[in-house]
Amino acid sequence: MQSPVPAILQLLRLPVMPIVSIHELDRAVPLARALVEGGVSVFEVLLRTPVALQAIEAIRRHVPEATVGAGTLLAAADVQRAIDAGGHFGVSPGLVPDLAQAALDKQLPLLPGVWTASEVMQAMAWGFQTLKLFPANGLDGVRQIEHLQAVFAQARFCPTGGIRPEHVRSYLALRSCQAVGGSWMTPQPLVAARDYAAITALAREALQWAAPPQ
Repeated sequence: MQSPVPAILQLLRLPVMPIVSIHELDRAVPLARALVEGGVSVFEVLLRTPVALQAIEAIRRHVPEATVGAGTLLAAADVQRAIDAGGHFGVSPGLVPDLAQAALDKQLPLLPGVWTASEVMQAMAWGFQTLKLFPANGLDGVRQIEHLQAVFAQARFCPTGGIRPEHVRSYLALRSCQAVGGSWMTPQPLVAARDYAAITALAREALQWAAPPQ
């Protein structure tokens, strides 16, 4: 199998990737604009709410500078749903044959979830080399990536799950860590309050955490 093009590595061009849960459609566009204004234009929208697909469509239409991933893809049908909504890429918590084949057939760049060496081997056998380490569980994932990168030199990782801002530099110091994903940049209380200025500030702060120490 060959990986989808364009490569997910090209899409994950920023060191941090917000993971966004949108419960009310009218929040989607201003939330995306707030992240872009903060310098973070690549993010994942979780398909766990009734309006998630509509949110992706709205962001694609009104915030063209954003690169939007569709998260929590679980089966082949989810790949088509993500494409129909306009998602630039997909994200999954794991990887099963029908999901892998659908992403390859539809040429949807996919960031599949892994944790073990066996899961990395299977993902790479299907042609996926940029992988989501999930769940990272704070700094536990740093040690896991250290073990995995020693064996899988070509693999690149984007850890997500339980990561806080102060963990970012530890992950990005790893040679195989491409980016770090997390929901701390778009906390639900700020989204519910429509405090988009605060979200922009969190996005800028995340990029500062990602910067090498002086």
